[in-house]
Amino acid sequence: MASIAHGPDQGDQETAATTENSTTTRSPKPPRRGKVRRDRVSTHEGFLTHKNGRWMKISALLAAGLIALYIFVPLPGQHFGSSWLGYTLGTVGALLILWLTMLGMRKRAITPGRWSLKAWTSAHVYLGLTLIVVGTLHSGFNFAWNVHTLAWALMMVVIISGIFGIWVYATLPQALSANRYDEDGAITEKQMIESLRSLDRQIHDAAQPLDPQSAALVEQSLDEDPFAGNFINRITGRYPRCATRHAAGELRKARAYRPRVADDPVDKIDALLTRKEAMLGRMRRHLKLKSWLQAWLYVHVPVTFALIAALSAHIVSVFFYW
Repeated sequence: MASIAHGPDQGDQETAATTENSTTTRSPKPPRRGKVRRDRVSTHEGFLTHKNGRWMKISALLAAGLIALYIFVPLPGQHFGSSWLGYTLGTVGALLILWLTMLGMRKRAITPGRWSLKAWTSAHVYLGLTLIVVGTLHSGFNFAWNVHTLAWALMMVVIISGIFGIWVYATLPQALSANRYDEDGAITEKQMIESLRSLDRQIHDAAQPLDPQSAALVEQSLDEDPFAGNFINRITGRYPRCATRHAAGELRKARAYRPRVADDPVDKIDALLTRKEAMLGRMRRHLKLKSWLQAWLYVHVPVTFALIAALSAHIVSVFFYW
């Protein structure tokens, strides 16, 4: 059996047969696996597309059927609301309005299944839009200055505010999340407040060598409440009386007319106030977005109760005074 040739610097070599049949005590290395890329697949299903838009399809069919009835079924030209179709539409509309108001109660009991909160919200949205057809056809396009038209108008305000609420929840949470991220990562509202407090401490220490007039300007910034401002300030994000911006502007004006010196404390104060302005702007954008997420409810909910009151007056007046 021929041996495998070896050179002077090599150790004893095994024969080809021995090498093939020999065993080793060293555990074999596992095959090197290539880097597996895991793409994140989102399985989130929003309430607008719940079950492939089941309630959108149901609502569209219902609206189309009612429009067809209104067009093709012979009905009296006057007092359409008192016809059989008018009463049917009025009953359907009233029951829908009462059912739609139950979403607030449904939110307190989150359960899976056919009538999960997501399914209920999807039905709330699309059946609420169907009310435009139901209510308008019920009126027979007969509008006047009376309680009947008032009920229709309040219904439209509720629906329009609801549409705005859908837009708010579809767009603002992403903007709210983006506002929380910077080059250092995410920051919470609590961390924003802590950053402002830390900057205030640094500004307070750096302002000790300032003259009384400059120190008074800095003191206004330190005394400023970051949550100050009325509802208009919050939803617009505009704070024309911002003490920090005013202090920074006045100090820059004063410094422009003074000779530059080394280690000028005003330079450090200016840098700190600039950082505080940026953090205040970030927090105020955060408050603005949160306010928009809540503001539409201040219209949607109270007008809903006004609608129920007008609807009750409409029903009473129809059955007792029509």
